[in-house]
Amino acid sequence: MNKFKLLHNPRCRKSREAFKFLKFHNIDFEAILYMNDGLEINQIKDIMDKLSVNPIDLVRTQEKIWKENYKSKKLSNNKITDLLHEFSKLIKRPIFISKTKAIIAIPAEEINKII
Repeated sequence: MNKFKLLHNPRCRKSREAFKFLKFHNIDFEAILYMNDGLEINQIKDIMDKLSVNPIDLVRTQEKIWKENYKSKKLSNNKITDLLHEFSKLIKRPIFISKTKAIIAIPAEEINKII
C-alpha cells in the first residue's frame, strides 16, 4: 500500500503539475482518479478531517453546476458533503493525502509541507 495518495484529474493543469512534481521527486503515491470512480461519503469526510476544512472549503465554486444550482442557497455541511459525493467535479484538486494529513497542492510545492 502506498504511503501517499493524490486526488487526480488528468484533464486539470494543476493536477498534472502535482502529478509531475511527485514523479520528479520519486515520491511513491497512488493516483486516485476520483472523477471516474467518485468518492464515498466517508472518504470525503476523511479528506476534510485531514485538511481541517469545512465542506464548503472543498467546493470548486466556479463550476457551472455550483453557480447555477447551489451558490445562492443556504446549505448544511451534510448537504454540501452529499453534493461533493454526487458531483465529483465540485471537489477541489489536486489533493495530496498522507495517513494523517492532506493538502490542496496548489502550487505543487505545497506537497513538501506534509512529506
